[in-house]
Amino acid sequence: MRSVLPVLSVLAVIVGLWYLAVAPMNIRVALDQAERGGEVVTPETPLARQNVSVWALMIRNPDHVRAGYALDRPRLPTPQQVGRELWKTTGAMALRGRAWSKRSLIYHSWITLQSTFWGFLLGTTLGILGAVAIVYSRVSDLSLMPWAIISQTVPIVALAPMIIVLSSQLGIEGRGVPKAIISAYLCYFPVLVGMVKGLRSPRRDQLDLLRTYSASGAQTFSKLRLPASMPYLFTSLKIGVAAALVGTIVGELPTGAISGLGARILIGDQFGTPLAIWSALIAAAILAGVLVTLLDLVQRITLRRMGMQA
Repeated sequence: MRSVLPVLSVLAVIVGLWYLAVAPMNIRVALDQAERGGEVVTPETPLARQNVSVWALMIRNPDHVRAGYALDRPRLPTPQQVGRELWKTTGAMALRGRAWSKRSLIYHSWITLQSTFWGFLLGTTLGILGAVAIVYSRVSDLSLMPWAIISQTVPIVALAPMIIVLSSQLGIEGRGVPKAIISAYLCYFPVLVGMVKGLRSPRRDQLDLLRTYSASGAQTFSKLRLPASMPYLFTSLKIGVAAALVGTIVGELPTGAISGLGARILIGDQFGTPLAIWSALIAAAILAGVLVTLLDLVQRITLRRMGMQA
């Protein structure tokens, strides 16, 4: 309950700000529709309204503010509209036995989740191996870490098309592999940094104690450094899995994919259906929350078994 209450409080604030933002975002569309319906609005023409701020339009047309909360194609839909669209494309379709229909967000979430899993696995593996190399090799520390930091300055939206083109040139078939590579690219850096911090967390007196016992490097790693790094690793994994999901969604945008949450966002943008975009975004947020929660559960079980406080 201590964890749920703060989360719900932040969620309530976000929803409240969302509601407040709907009116100014949709007032111009609401006035345009009212004008076409023969109603009196101020100013009277769209051209004249372009030079007026949304706040002034709301003050001059208070009767039309409410219409902005009930538009079929709003610039910013309300939470209820997004919730209805999300239910229609998930729960309602599942109840009708169409959960794996290509119009279902459950199906698209599963497509995105597969590439996220492989990218997360690849990124985590590379991050852990890189961290071990950095901690145990000064050459790797001086060479690998700077390049790892520099790699994160390259925008993923610029890198994604390059990875896709390169994968095609190398004869890698299918869209899943490039998406997994992009996902791993965003995932490995937080795991690398967190694992380096964790492996270096044992105090000098602890390391000296193992030397007095004539412990080998492998024994020092398995008995001290690795257990000490677990809290840092799980914290990094939570960040990494969310980054991996973002990488997968970004990787779906330039590939011309027709399946996946990124594809749903792109298709919704192309066909001018904001509700489809927002429902896919909320589905992605829910999916990220589920993944992080599962990792948190694994962390609690693992650390408890190791005698640590989660």
